[in-house]
Amino acid sequence: MNLNRNSVAEKIADFSFYTEGPVADGMGNFFCTTLAGGSILKINSHNEISEWAKSVCPNGQIILPEGDHLICDSGLASVRRFNAKGQFIKNEVEGFCADFPLYAPNDLIADQMGNLYFTDSLRFKGKVCFLGINGDQKIVAADLDYPNGLVLSADENCLYIAESYKNRILKLVLKAPGSADGSPDVFVNLPINPLGTDIGNLPDGLAINSKGELLVAHYGMQAVQVISENGQLLLSIDSGMPLTSNLCFLDDQTIIVTGGFGEPGPGGLYKINL
Repeated sequence: MNLNRNSVAEKIADFSFYTEGPVADGMGNFFCTTLAGGSILKINSHNEISEWAKSVCPNGQIILPEGDHLICDSGLASVRRFNAKGQFIKNEVEGFCADFPLYAPNDLIADQMGNLYFTDSLRFKGKVCFLGINGDQKIVAADLDYPNGLVLSADENCLYIAESYKNRILKLVLKAPGSADGSPDVFVNLPINPLGTDIGNLPDGLAINSKGELLVAHYGMQAVQVISENGQLLLSIDSGMPLTSNLCFLDDQTIIVTGGFGEPGPGGLYKINL
């Protein structure tokens, strides 16, 4: 594995709780969640931190074009909608999707039309769920070993899925929103932690850069892995935190990385200039 020693993780903050759900609003602010801490935090361009909203166990988070936030809450088995001021509006889904029980909604991504994909993270029986803008609900992939982070390709014809306990990224071809063209294929198997522990190498959050390269928050590896469009490991960036949970782009050359040093804490928040 190549280690990119030119990208240094800059600490933004330490927290009592492990962090997740990073997302930027395009106006210099970004947000993260604290899971067991029950908070959604807002960090402005001066790195000033405020509590933006509360939920039971907030995890993955996205911002929609109109400014609403959708947040997975694994404690409520729901995907929740908040407005741009942090006020709770409604649960988009709760307890069930397509008549299947939900257990631990984890991460989510929306396509350009607003159709939503989200993971339900379970060992062996995890699934990827779909909620269409017309209200349609589907299961697009099932029987996965803890599906976690999600990201769509730029053309939205492929959905990438972190299958944590298999230490790999899956690629699911879509023939239409919410409709899979077959089963997921293995896109890349990730580096293995030499310590050999069960949680030593769990891919978590995903992002794609302008080159089409996949960035993987690699829990247990203290790393962000960078994968080529062809599924080749290009480099590994030290994230600053052994439990690296998720990442998002603040701008074209800067990523925000969440995670921590234990669960439920302590947690941290880092910035990496690529």
